[in-house]
Amino acid sequence: MTNAKKYDFRLIQVNDLWTVEITRRASAENTVVSKRQEGFATEAEAQAWGKKEVDAFLVKHKEKDQQRSKERAEAKNDRERVAKQRPTRVAKSPWDNK
Repeated sequence: MTNAKKYDFRLIQVNDLWTVEITRRASAENTVVSKRQEGFATEAEAQAWGKKEVDAFLVKHKEKDQQRSKERAEAKNDRERVAKQRPTRVAKSPWDNK
C-alpha cells in the first residue's frame, strides 16, 4: 500500500484473477472508488499497476490544485484592481448641512 492519506489502492482476488481499486478518502467514514481495473493474472501485476496509478492520480491532482490556486490569485487581483478603480463614496450625515 502507498503512504498517501487521501488516495490509496486495494487489491481484491476473485477466483484466480485480481482486481485493483484506486480509492479516495471522502471523509473519515466514507471511501470512494475512483478507478477500477480488473483481470490481472498475478498479485504482483495488480500491485504494480495500483502503485503506478496512485502516483499518476497524485501528480494530476497536484497540477489541478496549482492551476486552481493560480486562478484564485488572478481573480483576487482582478477584484482588488476593480475595487481601487471605483470611486469611494462618503456617506453624508443629516447633520452635515447645518
